Amino acid sequence: MAETPPIVLAFAASDPSGGAGIQADILTLASMGCHPLSVITAITVQDTAGVEGLMPLDPDWVSDQARTVLEDMPVHAFKIGLLGSVEVAAAVAEVVADYPDVPLVLDPVLASGRGDELASEEMLSALRELIIPQSTLITPNSMEARRLAADEADEEDDPDLHQCAQRLLALGCEYVLITGTHENTPEVINTLYGSEGIVRSDAWPRLPGSFHGSGCTLASAIAATLANGLELPEAVREAQEYTWHALKSGFRPGMGQHLPDRLFWARESDEGSR
Repeated sequence: MAETPPIVLAFAASDPSGGAGIQADILTLASMGCHPLSVITAITVQDTAGVEGLMPLDPDWVSDQARTVLEDMPVHAFKIGLLGSVEVAAAVAEVVADYPDVPLVLDPVLASGRGDELASEEMLSALRELIIPQSTLITPNSMEARRLAADEADEEDDPDLHQCAQRLLALGCEYVLITGTHENTPEVINTLYGSEGIVRSDAWPRLPGSFHGSGCTLASAIAATLANGLELPEAVREAQEYTWHALKSGFRPGMGQHLPDRLFWARESDEGSR
């Protein structure tokens, strides 16, 4: 009997295009040697261009999906993506609270790559109050970090990314990785913050085009590397390298954004054997 691979449970919405959401999580986790468990939080109508509709699942169904598999199998990491509603966020928060020793990676999905709004102010509050305090790591892009860290009572509030990280850490998470895809810089700079300040900063060549599911891929890759036993700073580095190569090998199957090729390594191996 073969040894059981590390098991990661992903909470996310379904994306029929296969570019983001739970499909991206499953592909990434499997590609990195993990067995993926999947809990669907919402159903979407979307393609590679954007999100046309979102229907959250009943929170009891979300909770039951998770608890059934958690009672059957040991989990080495959690990954949380789009939750869909405040009620679903509360249900997920209640489930993961029973597993405080399992690393939790949160990708706070607030909008689609096209800019479609996916999180209300109530959802932002739910993330701040229920999910972020339980997270080992959150992985916002710079735009998400600014939204999550904004002082709603101060319209003039305009924190820089370092201040955003400090505010997010103050909510209770252990680490914050702010990605620089949306910043106007020659390279993409991703910075990992911890309680003592900057833990590491990694620069990656900026790739042409735009990608659907890059954030899902990175967060799932970090969950996979943590499940495989790496310490968090090294897990973040390894996951970034995997994600960058997946994006570099990306393809454009439709009329919208490119999709990461999460199985790039298998195709490279096939080409090399010919």
